[in-house]
Amino acid sequence: MPCFDPPVSAAASDQRILAAIRALPRGQVASYGTIARRAGLPGRARLVARLLARNEDPGLPWHRVLRADGRIAFPPDSDGFREQCRRLQAEGVPVQRGRVRLPPAEDDLDAALWRPR
Repeated sequence: MPCFDPPVSAAASDQRILAAIRALPRGQVASYGTIARRAGLPGRARLVARLLARNEDPGLPWHRVLRADGRIAFPPDSDGFREQCRRLQAEGVPVQRGRVRLPPAEDDLDAALWRPR
């Protein structure tokens, strides 16, 4: 019997991603890739981005999700860019030139346990 995880349905994937986004505490941010990993879908950052692009839930903290380099994904002169900056700053997240400092990667258990605090 092969040793692999069975495929996850699209609806289940969406629910797992949404749960990972909702779990982001106020004032904290994560990359699309980090959200995908937390949802059990490593390597599916674009899936997270596509889900957020079609999101219609006004209560979803979409503004806490950024590109892997900490940049806001909207074009700098767009309403979306300005709204994301406003929401992040309202939560105390510093935004400088459309970029936010992301927390260290969490993919390595040793790094997470032994990283200086």
